[in-house]
Amino acid sequence: MSDADPSVEADDSGRVDASVDGDPSAAAEADAGERRRLGAVVLAVLISQVLLYPGVPDLVVALGAPAGIDAGMWFLVAEFGAFVTFAVVWGALSDALGRRVPLIVVGALGGATSYVALASLPGLGLGFEAALLVRVVGGALTIGAFSLSITLLMDLRGGNGRNMGAAGLAIGLGAAVGSVVGGTLADLGALYPVYAGAVVLAAAGLLAATVDDRAVTSATVSGVDAEATETDEVGFRDVLARARTTPGLLVPLAFGFVDRLTAGFFALVGVYYFQDPATFGLSSAGAGATLALFFVPFALLQSPFGALSDRIGRFLPVVAGSLAYGVVTIGVGVAPAYPIAAGLMVLVGACGALMAPATMALVTDLVEPEVRGAAMGLFNVFGSLGFLTGFLIGGGATDAFGYTPAFLAVGGLELAIAIALLPAVRSISPGAGVVGRLGAEG
Repeated sequence: MSDADPSVEADDSGRVDASVDGDPSAAAEADAGERRRLGAVVLAVLISQVLLYPGVPDLVVALGAPAGIDAGMWFLVAEFGAFVTFAVVWGALSDALGRRVPLIVVGALGGATSYVALASLPGLGLGFEAALLVRVVGGALTIGAFSLSITLLMDLRGGNGRNMGAAGLAIGLGAAVGSVVGGTLADLGALYPVYAGAVVLAAAGLLAATVDDRAVTSATVSGVDAEATETDEVGFRDVLARARTTPGLLVPLAFGFVDRLTAGFFALVGVYYFQDPATFGLSSAGAGATLALFFVPFALLQSPFGALSDRIGRFLPVVAGSLAYGVVTIGVGVAPAYPIAAGLMVLVGACGALMAPATMALVTDLVEPEVRGAAMGLFNVFGSLGFLTGFLIGGGATDAFGYTPAFLAVGGLELAIAIALLPAVRSISPGAGVVGRLGAEG
């Protein structure tokens, strides 16, 4: 195809638009359809993952572990340790190959297989150590499907905030559905959520196979100087170099770390907190429904808040959302009665929805399209490290000091990061309009 071909032009994100006759409305409609399907893939991956959380206390016992928060902590840590190790590997591989969809399919179907293997362990007489190994393998596969689906959303037109809002909507809604359904299934049988997770994750892989693979890499961009792109190094090294030369990239990575830390804290400590007879004494289904009080507003508000950050800039959503998120998280831990704690969980979800898409959109704002896969992989590494830290701090602090100090520690860390990085967010945040200029110019 020649450079003079009028049907091919680059969009504002650097991706080549090969729409019919250069029709921008047709391209926008195509992107909207891809956005919905990719959102559904992310939704299914999250459902499969969160299905297990409400029933973790009983599930680890069924897999051969002693009862208690320690076993639940290591069950979650095993998966997220693999997330940390392999997120950038998947992203850099997709950038180098110029393909994302086949890798998403492999990751999702492989993750589904690991769930089947996990559910089979008790019948085979294998202990909890084998379960942890299966969790590591499953996590290494599942993170590919999750991270690369979000990367494909980054490749679409329509505004970075809107695209990341779609990702956030899928994440939040998937977590909400997974927590409610998973809690109900766990009350029926400890392994039921595992079987359900396998089915949902397999469906995610089949759906991903229908998505148009339009990854932007030096291997796939048409209509540009091939010699110029052949010498570009695409992958993990590029992202690390970009982080060194553009310190601003470390800002969304830091926020991603602490935001996921609190999510990991709720996934582990929150489940035990709401089920503990000394606090609220809920069933697995009740704990799952309570987690959904966070995840539902977190899901439903992501898209409008993401679009809002496109209009006013990232500064206020990231900083104000993080400050409010930290305060309300502490409030959940000191709530004197369940109705108050439940109401505060709704506010936690709303605050998270304000900051999450703007934080992810900052990654897209700051890196070139050619390294988006590795950049989102790096973001997910920091996020998964946050989850791991949330599990470890939450489990350790709860075991040593109790629930209230653990909530104070995690909420206080969120506040500290927001305050410390406020000037950095102001310096890098693109904005528009009066409010956006306030964030960008101080």
